[in-house]
Amino acid sequence: MKTPLLILGCGGHGRVVADAALDCGYEEIAFLDDRYDALPGPVPFPVLGAMKMMSALVDRWPTAIVAIGDGRRRLALFHDLKRAGYATPSIVHPSAVISRGARLGEGVFIAAGAIINTGAKIADAVIVNTGARIDHDCEIGDGTHIAPGVTLSGAVIVGATSWIGTGSSVKQDIRIGDDVTIGVGAAVVKHIPNPGTYVGVPARRQDKRKDGRA
Repeated sequence: MKTPLLILGCGGHGRVVADAALDCGYEEIAFLDDRYDALPGPVPFPVLGAMKMMSALVDRWPTAIVAIGDGRRRLALFHDLKRAGYATPSIVHPSAVISRGARLGEGVFIAAGAIINTGAKIADAVIVNTGARIDHDCEIGDGTHIAPGVTLSGAVIVGATSWIGTGSSVKQDIRIGDDVTIGVGAAVVKHIPNPGTYVGVPARRQDKRKDGRA
């Protein structure tokens, strides 16, 4: 029997992580969520309270993973867990295909049907979501989210806390920087070094509106 698992975040993604954890052999699971007293719909496992409770729970729940979508906050909470003394293993769905030549950091979630090929390096607190494909020698930075159905061709490098949107594709040898958002279905065929939102085929930076937002 595996040690109990504490999951930070009880939204849809958190429940997906819980399902995968069950398939990985975890038998006792609980959540922390700042909306603990107003969560919508049924929750499959106990919600113990807000995120700030984590430091008081490490003895009872010594293993934890962060399961929220916001990359910067996910990475910050991951470091909070480490400082509090938690073990922060990765959760890899049994149906995912991970090359023995790939390397995963800590606190990584690999969802059902994902494929990660040889030479790939996945840093800490990364999400590789349902059916995403990461080809040989790619590098994914801390806190980045590779969304469902993404295809990264060989030797793509993605920086920290970026979001590669659902169904998007990235050409081989492309470099994408930190804090980049790639829109749903976009095709990245040129390097994107600067933060911002990039959409379309081929992907181009989205113009900012007059109010200053993308």
